[in-house]
Amino acid sequence: AEMATARLSGTENRLVSLPLSRIRVIMKSSPEVSSINQDALFLTAKATELFVQYLATYSYKHGRGKEKNALTYTDLSHTAEECETFQFLADILPKKILASKYLKMLEKEKRDGEVREDEDEGEEEEDEDEA
Repeated sequence: AEMATARLSGTENRLVSLPLSRIRVIMKSSPEVSSINQDALFLTAKATELFVQYLATYSYKHGRGKEKNALTYTDLSHTAEECETFQFLADILPKKILASKYLKMLEKEKRDGEVREDEDEGEEEEDEDEA
């Protein structure tokens, strides 16, 4: 039985390119996880690998990098922004922008936030007058 298990482990490692030990560490970093079944570890690794392949393939097909025969960060961030399936990745694959543009955006958000707060106060006063 031990030899069969060893053979199975070898087969699993060949079926998956990602390092199982690293994935185990990541899975164990979750406080809800106390132990990890070998099958769960293997399936998580395989699902992750397939997801990364799908993200890369989709981004390549729909990106501009294929003109240079390359997958670029811009292709990945565009996919995260535009494709509903991948929008949950938008925070970790943000669109590249210049620092100066980012600072202007922050300044605008701050100004808009102040305006909104003033408007909210005004609306509350109007509601009180109506009552």
